Formats: sequence, C-alpha cells, structure tokens
Amino acid sequence: MQRFTTLLSAAVLTTGLMAGVAQAQESTATTDQAQAQTQNFSDQQLQKFADASQEIAVISQDYTQQLQGAEGEEAQQAIREEANGKMIEAVEGSGLEVETFNSIGQAIQQDPELMKQVQDMTQSQ
Repeated sequence: MQRFTTLLSAAVLTTGLMAGVAQAQESTATTDQAQAQTQNFSDQQLQKFADASQEIAVISQDYTQQLQGAEGEEAQQAIREEANGKMIEAVEGSGLEVETFNSIGQAIQQDPELMKQVQDMTQSQ
C-alpha cells in the first residue's frame, strides 16, 4: 500500500508540475466534463497510467534530491523544468497524452474504486 501511495503522490505531483502544459493544450474544460470522463478510461489507459506513474515516481525521487541540493532560485527552476520534461517524456512514452494522464490522476483522487483498480494494476507487475 505504501508503494502505491508513493506512486499516487508522484502522479499528483506530476499533475501539478504538468498543469501548465495541460492548460496550454486544453480548451476550457469544466469540472463536470472531467468527472463525466472518469468512467471512460479503458483498462489499457489505466495500465499505461500505472506504468507511467512508476517511472514518474523514480524521476520525482531523483529530482527531489537534486532540488534539495540546488542553491538559488534559478538553479531550482532549471531542475524543475528538467524534471517536468522527463516526466512528460515518461507519460508520452507510455502511450498516453499528458492531458489524459492528468485526467486519470484527477479521477483517481475523486474515485476510490478507480484508485483501487490502478493500485491492483501496479501490484500485479
């Protein structure tokens, strides 16, 4: 369970980090539309989310350590940008679009059953 919590934390962190990218890609989507989409995720999309989340957890841990050792706002910002790029690569490398990844991450936070489903997928690997 702790492993999944770490993955979910990384996914939530990534959702926050990639929010600017997703906002640039999204037209105006309301919360109601996002909630309506939560039921439309295929098992394949959820598995891709689980896979990407595992990669992101590793990236997040690595860059968090680098961020703690960075001195100055410019250095920290450069590390954040690099981490963000790596996380986006991990998401896109999994076969998901950033917007879809973020939507699944938000849906998991709101739907305990969906969270359990993704948790089961990460544990079965």
